[in-house]
Amino acid sequence: MAAEQFSVIYQRAVKRKGSEEALAALLSQPLAKDEVALIPDDRFLSAMTKKVFQSGFVWRVVESKWPQFEEVFFGFDIEKILLMPDEMFEQKASDKRIIRNYKKVMTVRDNALMIQDVGLQHGSFGAFVAQFGGHDITELWRYLKKHGARLGGNTGPYMLRALGVDTFLLSRDTEDYLRKHDIIDGTLSSQRSLRSANGCFAQWQQQSGLSLQQISQILAYSWGANDRHPM
Repeated sequence: MAAEQFSVIYQRAVKRKGSEEALAALLSQPLAKDEVALIPDDRFLSAMTKKVFQSGFVWRVVESKWPQFEEVFFGFDIEKILLMPDEMFEQKASDKRIIRNYKKVMTVRDNALMIQDVGLQHGSFGAFVAQFGGHDITELWRYLKKHGARLGGNTGPYMLRALGVDTFLLSRDTEDYLRKHDIIDGTLSSQRSLRSANGCFAQWQQQSGLSLQQISQILAYSWGANDRHPM
């Protein structure tokens, strides 16, 4: 079964939500590329760390503690993080103000190093991220997985979405649609599956003129359970 025209997906979502107006009210708009390029490096490190800690954990607990995370890690200032010795990271990992997980705490330094390296080449991490678009967004996912710490799977994409970077998400509903329409098979994170999914979303973007974020949300509303809210 091949992927449907996006107009078919859109009309199904409209029918399920009751009207075009009702569906439109549920959609959110990503940042423009020039706005993404201006996101400070410390906000990328903060978002990466939050999604790493939320992975496999109760999200609202991490959210409630986040002001303390910002305090403990100096506002995720890249230079300050990279000046911290191992002993200080060990102390942070036992700090009761945050969630005590040594391996996840150490991703703060690893991801700070990645951000610094990218910044030296591109001016800032935001400028690097802004280079990716509808036709190659999963290449950015793969970069985060390869060069970052614990940013594989859905962690990297959810981090990007949280910051307003335009990306689709391979949520449960989206994955189910893509599998049942023979767009992906096998391992979801394989290079072949990611390229196939990216190609499908790029095609829908050409057909609709919408952002990847809005396409992803509309697809989820057209296909998944009505009580689930796609990001």
